[in-house]
Amino acid sequence: MSDLPRKAVTRTAKLAALPLGFAGRATWGLGKRIVGESAEIVGRELQQRTAEQLFKVLGELKGGAMKFGQALSVFESALPEEIAGPYRAALTKLQEAAPPMPTRTVHAVLEERLGDGWRELFLEFEDKPSAAASIGQVHRAVWHDGREVAVKVQYPGAGEALLSDLNQLSRFARLLGPLIPGMDVKPLITELKDRVSEELDYGLEAQAQRAHAEEFAGDPDVVVPDVVHQCDQVLITEWMDGIPLSEIISDGTEEQRDRAGQLLARFLFSGPARTGLLHADPHPGNFRLLPGGPGGEDDWRLGVLDFGTVDRLPGGLPEPIGEALRMTLDGEAEAVYARLCAEGFVKESIELDPDAVLDYLLPIIEPARVEAFTFTRGWIRSQATRIADPRSPASQLAKQLNLPPAYLLIHRVTLSTIGVLCQLNATVRLREELEEWLPAFVPDEPAAEQPAAEA
Repeated sequence: MSDLPRKAVTRTAKLAALPLGFAGRATWGLGKRIVGESAEIVGRELQQRTAEQLFKVLGELKGGAMKFGQALSVFESALPEEIAGPYRAALTKLQEAAPPMPTRTVHAVLEERLGDGWRELFLEFEDKPSAAASIGQVHRAVWHDGREVAVKVQYPGAGEALLSDLNQLSRFARLLGPLIPGMDVKPLITELKDRVSEELDYGLEAQAQRAHAEEFAGDPDVVVPDVVHQCDQVLITEWMDGIPLSEIISDGTEEQRDRAGQLLARFLFSGPARTGLLHADPHPGNFRLLPGGPGGEDDWRLGVLDFGTVDRLPGGLPEPIGEALRMTLDGEAEAVYARLCAEGFVKESIELDPDAVLDYLLPIIEPARVEAFTFTRGWIRSQATRIADPRSPASQLAKQLNLPPAYLLIHRVTLSTIGVLCQLNATVRLREELEEWLPAFVPDEPAAEQPAAEA
């Protein structure tokens, strides 16, 4: 009997209590307003208390609750500092930890999937998990050939718990919206639900990880552990040490932050070009900083984990992204607008001012306009506020734009990666990566005219 289904009633009760807590705090806030406290102060206190309760509950649960919390955590840098501060630690904890599965359950899964003699496959196996995620947990072990490995064991009943949590969260998505300015929570939850079956399939994850491990083998900048063994509910990969990106965010040196940021941007844009796959879960828990880069032990490489969610892009990132970005940087309002209409970002029933669209886009793509850009919480906060403020032209225009399904995951991964870069406070040469890896960002050179043949 799985622990997740057994606790389904408790899980549902905890999630169902969230809207009641939100409503109770709204009443408390009204009372504070009546006795004379300013709306701004009361609003901040309400947001802080709501966030504290939300992430306390999400942190206690696995499944969809934790998955949603991890997806939301990369946007923490967009929150006002006085609100983000008190629960930043709780968000970081979501990226690395969750309550462990009982040892007897782990052993039962391994016996069922690897056979009665599963222990003979390992020279050593640590019962205490080294990491936990939304649908499984990782145990450190030594494979029978002496290799150190990470053994990912899926929680029994993880799929049902994942869908149940996400369905419950979607019912009060409107109440969660104000937590992250400028972000619509409901499409995020819908997308997470759409990806459940894929993420539960360790066979698909193994294929994606093998493809990356093969392509990046010997790479000077990126390290991907290879797959050692895979079967239903169990995935065994090479072990990878290193400093978790969450630790670089909290305690890293400026050099480490900048290097991590540069490599994260490089991996985001080079991955689809080199493998036809986009790693679609870019929260800090899935990355490590490893010593021994191109410059020796004092240099760093980026270690990448967890390929459970990927976007399949056989031709790399779509060319219209590079074209539209280049035309925006060149100030070609009419051309940008035509491209957005052609790709479905502007519905046929809507007509917008091309110059207004350009004005909306230019601040967002500021990092691509300069040789090097420092990503800060202040910058992303200003972008979120600009789009969230209902009185601003940017907010009015944003509501009229459409996000085509083919771009949904690319959009979220890009935003999430930018959120992590802002948490790192990294200075990144983003334009360099775009020129190297983004299709159609650099226009094709016209073919040189051949000299006329002599008579």
